[in-house]
Amino acid sequence: MFFENAEVTIIRSDRKTLAIQLKNGVIIARAPKGMTDDEIYTFINAKRTWIETHLAVQQQRKERLKTLRTFTQDDISAMSHMAMLIIPKKVEFYAQKVGVTYNRITIRCQRTRWGSCSSQGNLNFNCLLMLLPEEIVDSVIVHELCHRKHMNHSKQFYAEIKKVFPDYDRCHRWLNENGRIFLDRLP
Repeated sequence: MFFENAEVTIIRSDRKTLAIQLKNGVIIARAPKGMTDDEIYTFINAKRTWIETHLAVQQQRKERLKTLRTFTQDDISAMSHMAMLIIPKKVEFYAQKVGVTYNRITIRCQRTRWGSCSSQGNLNFNCLLMLLPEEIVDSVIVHELCHRKHMNHSKQFYAEIKKVFPDYDRCHRWLNENGRIFLDRLP
C-alpha cells in the first residue's frame, strides 16, 4: 500500500483496538499483537481519504514553514515580556467570570502546549500566544481557568468553558488548524 511521500510503520502492542496517526509524513498504525498485516492494511485503506487529506495538510504546513523564519531568542524574550504585561490582566478578568482563584502565572516558551494548569492552581502560558488573535488567547485562558473546576476534559469541563466563552469550539478549531505554524518556528 503506497501513499505519496509517506511510509507506513506498524507498532503492535497489548492494545485492543487499531488506530492510525500521522507524524511527520509517516503513517503509524498501532495494532493489537494478534492482528494480521492484511487486517491492518485493509483498515488503513478504508481511511485513505482521511490520510491523504491530512498528509496534504502536513505537506502544505511544511512548505509554508520554508518561507517563515525561525524565532530568535530576542523574539522570544520580547513575546515573553509582552505576555507578562497582557496575560495576567486577562486571567484576572476571566477568573472572576469563571468564578475561580489561581496561584502563580508563568510564561514559558513551549513546543507543544499553549497553556496548562496544575492541581495547585498554577497557570502556565506559552509566550507565542502574543502572536495569535486576541479571541484565541482568551479561549486558551478560559480553558486553563476552567481546569480549576474540572481537572479533566469531560463534558462538564467543556460546558463550563462555554458558559463563559460560547465561541470556544471555533477558536479551538482555529488553534488546531493554525497553531503548529507558530510552534514549528521555535529554535
